[in-house]
Amino acid sequence: MFEWFRILFTPTDTPEMTQSLIALFMAVSVGFFVGKLKFGNVSLGVSAVMFVGLFLGHLGFSMDAELIQFVREFGLILFVYGIGIQVGPSFFSSFKKEGVIFNALGVGTVFLGGIIAYLIHLIVNVKIENAVGLMSGSVTNTPGLGAAKSTLIEIQKQLNLPSDHFADPAIAYAITYPIGVFGIILIIILAKNLLKIDLSKEVILLNEKNKDSENKIVREKCRVTKPEVFGKTIRQIYKEFHIEDVIVSRQKRSGSKVVYSPSLESIITEKDVLMVVAKQKDIAKFIDIVGKVSTDLFIESEGDVTAKILSVTKKTATHKTLAQLDLYNQFGLKVTRVVRSGLEILAQPSLELYYGDTLMVVGNKEGIAEAEKIIGNSKKILLEPDFLSLFGGLIFGVIIGSIPIMIPSLPVPLKLGLAAGPLLAAIFISRYGGVGVIHSYINNGAIHFMKDFGICLFFAAVGIKAGHGFYDNFVANDGWMWIYYGCYITFIPLVILVLISRFVFKLNFYQMVGIMSGSYTDPAALAFSTKYLDSDIPNQSYATVYPLVTISRILVAQLLILLFAS
Repeated sequence: MFEWFRILFTPTDTPEMTQSLIALFMAVSVGFFVGKLKFGNVSLGVSAVMFVGLFLGHLGFSMDAELIQFVREFGLILFVYGIGIQVGPSFFSSFKKEGVIFNALGVGTVFLGGIIAYLIHLIVNVKIENAVGLMSGSVTNTPGLGAAKSTLIEIQKQLNLPSDHFADPAIAYAITYPIGVFGIILIIILAKNLLKIDLSKEVILLNEKNKDSENKIVREKCRVTKPEVFGKTIRQIYKEFHIEDVIVSRQKRSGSKVVYSPSLESIITEKDVLMVVAKQKDIAKFIDIVGKVSTDLFIESEGDVTAKILSVTKKTATHKTLAQLDLYNQFGLKVTRVVRSGLEILAQPSLELYYGDTLMVVGNKEGIAEAEKIIGNSKKILLEPDFLSLFGGLIFGVIIGSIPIMIPSLPVPLKLGLAAGPLLAAIFISRYGGVGVIHSYINNGAIHFMKDFGICLFFAAVGIKAGHGFYDNFVANDGWMWIYYGCYITFIPLVILVLISRFVFKLNFYQMVGIMSGSYTDPAALAFSTKYLDSDIPNQSYATVYPLVTISRILVAQLLILLFAS
């Protein structure tokens, strides 16, 4: 009576579609549960899906060949596209200040790992596809593995080779993956102890270093007491004292309770109270020029002047500058700041608005209501998925990844592939707010879902396929030796990174930990470090190096396959 049920959950080498889906769903659901289990302060997270997939594959569960390839590639595309959209806005700005040094260290680590992988291939005669699998697993880099597998498939098609001509790099990847996860955590702990890091001192030093370049936008109240500015307009004060990047959002006369949003032509008088919005260093300069910090409470009242958050959801505001919208002259509103993908940007007249941007506006309620008709501010629209933009962006990414780059002596053209292509497309789209009808806005919940869903699909497909014959391959290839070789790829670049970061560039330990995690594209290590150090500071340097490191790892994996696979 329940024969159909037994068939669904019975391992087979020739699965039907429903049996394939059951295997996939079991790998994801059980893997997600296992990933939440903690070993001390460390959990495997979504990477546990791959290990559960390996176990299911070892037990004999399998998936239809075409389905498993689709699931693997589609999952990888979703994962890297979500990463690109998330870190894109901060990627280009990170090259200011220390971003160049951070990325140079990260990319240097990538190429050093590639050299070590090649030496392992050369010296101990490990097949290059296995060496690339060792390299990707030892640094927990999934897109690199995906790029290597795609390149191997491309070579097989171009040269009409049998499907089993090359070894599966996913086996070496799975064997060395735990070394990558726990190795970087070990180095973080050892570096802290051996370098005798005083965390409280590191925080103080970092705050001192960032004092003059603090990017956080704040607001402050000040009272006008300097005779030099009495009777002058705000515009004149900006010009005479060379003040930039400061917005006066509110003004109140001395002895009055009336608060209004001033224009550039508003006159400043003695004992006026002003609400100023800017970066901390710029506010300090402005207050020093006009007077002193104020404790006045009336200027914060929500009577005549109120503040409200508006979201850009209409075409009438998208890709328009604040000067073009001219909200002050039209509605008496002043925009003080714009939030884009979690980043606060000062509202300069030349700032171009993107779909999904959040504006902080100050003015009267009637003016705000009129501005909403132009800006949109529809929370419902922002919650609804825009599949045109999502899949349009994915098409754009697949096209970029499919462009053949002809390089002499290579058996097939070099392609960015389905890992780097969507990543570059997402970074480009998020940097410029969109391309045509494709926009970059995806709410944070959707981005996290897309990333986790994509990587779960990829890990499940890779694990189930690699699980077949995993034990036999581990024995045949002397898996313990592969782990030993993987340790070289994991530890040598990390140790050199620590030494150069600390003793050559004198980087802060918190920043160095973020670079280490980002160079190995290891979210588990990042999660550990933020808890271990009780700080979110590593997140910033992690996001700075992640995109360029990911692209570099994809290209290194592809080049090793193209140059040395035979």
